[in-house]
Amino acid sequence: MPSDYRDFLELSYEELEELNLQAKEQRKKRVDPETIQEERVKWLTDTKGIKAVTVLFSDLEGRLHMLDYDKKFLLKSYDNLTFDGSSIRGFTAQRESDLRLALDWAAFYYAPADVFGSGKVLVFGEVIDKNGSHYVGDLRGVLKAFCKEQYEKNGYTLNAANEIEGFLFEGLDAERNFPLTGKFEYTNQGGYYHSLPGDPLREFIDLSAEVQRAMGFENEKDHPEVAPSQFEINYTYGDAVAAADQIQLYKLICRQVANQMGMTASFLPKPVVGVNGSGMHTNVSITNKAGKNLFWDPKGEEKISKMAWTFVDKILTHGNDICLLLNASVNAYRRLDPHFEAPNQIKASATDRGSMVRIPIGNEKSARVEVRSVGPDANPYAVLYTVFKTGLTGNVAKIKNLRQAERYLPDNIYTAIEDFKSAEWTTELLGEDVKARYAELKQASADRCPRLLGTVVKASEVQFHHEVYNQLLWGQF
Repeated sequence: MPSDYRDFLELSYEELEELNLQAKEQRKKRVDPETIQEERVKWLTDTKGIKAVTVLFSDLEGRLHMLDYDKKFLLKSYDNLTFDGSSIRGFTAQRESDLRLALDWAAFYYAPADVFGSGKVLVFGEVIDKNGSHYVGDLRGVLKAFCKEQYEKNGYTLNAANEIEGFLFEGLDAERNFPLTGKFEYTNQGGYYHSLPGDPLREFIDLSAEVQRAMGFENEKDHPEVAPSQFEINYTYGDAVAAADQIQLYKLICRQVANQMGMTASFLPKPVVGVNGSGMHTNVSITNKAGKNLFWDPKGEEKISKMAWTFVDKILTHGNDICLLLNASVNAYRRLDPHFEAPNQIKASATDRGSMVRIPIGNEKSARVEVRSVGPDANPYAVLYTVFKTGLTGNVAKIKNLRQAERYLPDNIYTAIEDFKSAEWTTELLGEDVKARYAELKQASADRCPRLLGTVVKASEVQFHHEVYNQLLWGQF
């Protein structure tokens, strides 16, 4: 159909950035949700050229799901949006399939037309059970409730910034085609910080960064990473729920930009043996209502506070318990290889990058704790909920020299599943029902893959990976 007949909204990147930063500021200032809802509904009503609202939510494993609602329909029905939960892996059984989506109007994004389509805006949804309560399998809702509880009870704002690495590979659907080709093809072999201005990797990074800026990410730096065709695009911290939302958007943007270039952005932790894998280093801190960073202490060890060190000790205590939540796939355990700067040691260090937890150099504003063992394919809501709840309410083990003890994370998913299932702490984190469902999903993937990883990435690691999953591939077992 000729585009002359269409008149859908297309805003410049500068206009988009301004609108998204305004929305971000409202979220940071905790503006009353009803006030934000009224503003968004009025904007949608008054703004011509909006054809659809894309609602985003994530399943138990962290796959992002999207559905478009016609604007006119949504404005009439936003308080009663239903969907079939039995079609979402890890959600309800078929006999109890009806779930609802409530719109989190504060998590509203004005979207670039050349990436998401003209006349569209995005908003994150919260999954609601039949009885009207938050659905326990929606870990975004679980994280949001925990953050709210910590703010109301202790005055804490839970902050996070994630460094998400990925690979850019030649060709469309490189992951889905891996069982046929048996390999991934690099687009660039330059390595760390090295890329010519016009080569495909640099162009991909530039385009992705532009989209992120337009969506209010407040970028900091971007560059090629150590491995060939590997990238990292950094942006500023946010409160835990907003940070997790941005992880989902980051991966969505990268995949879409790569797709438009005829390539594939992959967030497999170790798609190629023999080069560095991809991580999602998770930097966290906590501020009080006055904005003071509670992890900072200029006189403390490594200039972080006793509160921060207790937080670290609890993460180390439960390192094996929570490993499956931070490293959620068969392929993730290839990355935990000490030969490639991998953080497989359950210890804390200011300098050793093989440690699960690192204490970066910081100041009053930037003092933080960095959990380095996280894979980029993990459910971001599960990651931040696990890290913060464990660090704040977990236990401290009576292990001699806990912070430097010779302890290691699992080197395969089978051990990680056993540790996860046997741990009392993971039951406290997720509840028995959600814990059992999550373990079952992980076991199903593991059972389709060799128990021993070996030295070659197997087709099944990719084919049955939760981010690559579709019914057609899963049925070929």
